[in-house]
Amino acid sequence: MSATPPLPLFDENLRDKRRARARALGFADFLHADALGQIDERRKEINRSFTSGAIVSGFPDFFAQSAPIALPGTDWHFVADAPMLDLPRAALDVVVHLMCLHCANDPVGQIVQSRLALKPDGMFIAAMLGGRSLHELRQSLVQAETEVRGGMAPRIAPMGDIRDLGALLQRAGLALPVADSDTLTVTYKSARHLMHDLRCMGETNILSAQDKRPLPRRVIDRTCEIYAEAFAAEGGRIKATFEIVYLTGWAPDESQQKPLQPGSATSRLADALETTERDPRLPPDFGKDMSD
Repeated sequence: MSATPPLPLFDENLRDKRRARARALGFADFLHADALGQIDERRKEINRSFTSGAIVSGFPDFFAQSAPIALPGTDWHFVADAPMLDLPRAALDVVVHLMCLHCANDPVGQIVQSRLALKPDGMFIAAMLGGRSLHELRQSLVQAETEVRGGMAPRIAPMGDIRDLGALLQRAGLALPVADSDTLTVTYKSARHLMHDLRCMGETNILSAQDKRPLPRRVIDRTCEIYAEAFAAEGGRIKATFEIVYLTGWAPDESQQKPLQPGSATSRLADALETTERDPRLPPDFGKDMSD
């Protein structure tokens, strides 16, 4: 008798419904717009042109209109976020994975598919929510639900640390991996207004193992109270943190820099620093003049 396969972390059908609701509510795109601006700045720092590229997004129809403005000079293809990406093979100079890798059941597989779409020495860059995102809401919600219901149901998706997220690039076979992050602090009138914005982003709970019961109003009320007390901003508003992690890597190519082999250095670090090299096995005061 075969064992029942484990549930995936995210319910992909529910994710699609959340995104459809976000479109109907009026898509809140400010995080995506900021990420596109940051990505464009990174491209400008690279002394090369990108003529063909793809943007993977949960809202490809929306970014088909706005992305060419933010990322000029490239013939962009817009690809829907899905387990199997509709990407060509070895045909693109750049692939941008825009604000959807954090809710992928197989993030390494998504990056591998992106790498296979790149020409040799093509660039992959992803923008995704990082582990410090919405820490204020997380803390307030945990405390409120624990107080009211005596425990916390699965409601908040785990988000990776920047070091762990950077390791995804190497696991996917990309060269010259770099991970960095940018933190945005946004203010809202209340925690309810923040929750509404998250619905408009399509960034609400899509965990497969989530509690299907609606969150009681008294839990939401208590969450708002805790949030306002602990994370107040000027003017009676509240603060919300969004950490955007950027992952950059390159499709392997022979022209890329290679790390030197151990022992291949031709000069000593001590000479460059104009200091004396000391054997670490000897005591710190070895060789000093001990006379009075």
